[in-house]
Amino acid sequence: MKSYNSFILLLFVFAILSRSVFSYEIDTYDFLMPNVWPNKDEVYLCTPIRIAPQKNFYIVGFKPNATMHTAHHMLLYGCSEPGSNDSVWSCGEMQSNEIDDQYNTASPCRSGSQIVYAWARDAPRLQLPKDVGFLIGRDSPIKYLVLQVHYMTKFPKGKTDNSGVFLEYTTTKMPRQAGVFLLGTSGVIAPNRVEHMETACTLYEDKIIHPFAFRPHTHSLGTQVTGYVVRRTNNGDTWQVLGSKNPQLPQMFYPVVNTAPIMKNDVLAARCVMNNTHNHPVQIGPTNKDEMCNFYLMYWVQDDGPLSQKYCFSAGPPYYYWNRAPEDFNRIPDMDVDVV
Repeated sequence: MKSYNSFILLLFVFAILSRSVFSYEIDTYDFLMPNVWPNKDEVYLCTPIRIAPQKNFYIVGFKPNATMHTAHHMLLYGCSEPGSNDSVWSCGEMQSNEIDDQYNTASPCRSGSQIVYAWARDAPRLQLPKDVGFLIGRDSPIKYLVLQVHYMTKFPKGKTDNSGVFLEYTTTKMPRQAGVFLLGTSGVIAPNRVEHMETACTLYEDKIIHPFAFRPHTHSLGTQVTGYVVRRTNNGDTWQVLGSKNPQLPQMFYPVVNTAPIMKNDVLAARCVMNNTHNHPVQIGPTNKDEMCNFYLMYWVQDDGPLSQKYCFSAGPPYYYWNRAPEDFNRIPDMDVDVV
């Protein structure tokens, strides 16, 4: 199976604004799994589309075609090169992931990996604000889109799946380019313990980003995910909340609570509260028996490209906490008390 779906366009949607507000024409591309058969538990499958190289497209909205009973979660990657030339491949990147020997194995991207969209737990449609879009195609490093779907349980023989995303796109130039910054941790959660998994990274690029949406992601032990921007001055650190949410709710992109611009030398930080009621430790990993701590921040940049830095990951507990970080943070927020 070595064919690429030729790509004619794409979508993304946030804000409570209808299409009628926008003065530009919007089309839709159905980016779906090609009737795949996950024949093992905990399988990650990827499928690509090649973007027409002679044109620019702007994704302005995403409408998921999936349910949490079928797909544990979906990620949409932007790639310079896809991880494989196959039409479908197994793409779980962590070693503990079950490999589906029905498909060849590779990463989602061979080069130029960045996250464009993420979905889980029956999150609804997402529409971007007016004049904001993800640039893909000719003048973008994103030459391919790769859809990754995590199937938690195997399918019966003869049953296939076409989960995916309806991408809304336009060829009209958007003055504000969108980007996603992903914060996460590694680490281990000790048994019968409430743990705080933390990460933080300083922004060194001379760009101003405008946050507008955030998305939490954990598995079953997560009770609260909070993102911050840390403003550093000689008088001490100021921790401003970007967003906070219980990850057991629909894992959609929610509006940020603070839209103030973020600039060079500011710090992006995230904390996940984990309540491990098991009698055994739980580590960060890809399966439902493992955990994840992720905070996705969606932002736009005026008349410029998004940040080159796409990710911020720490070693997590027991090795990394904010009060041990090399940045020597102060005025660190109290521990979240949201435990269910």
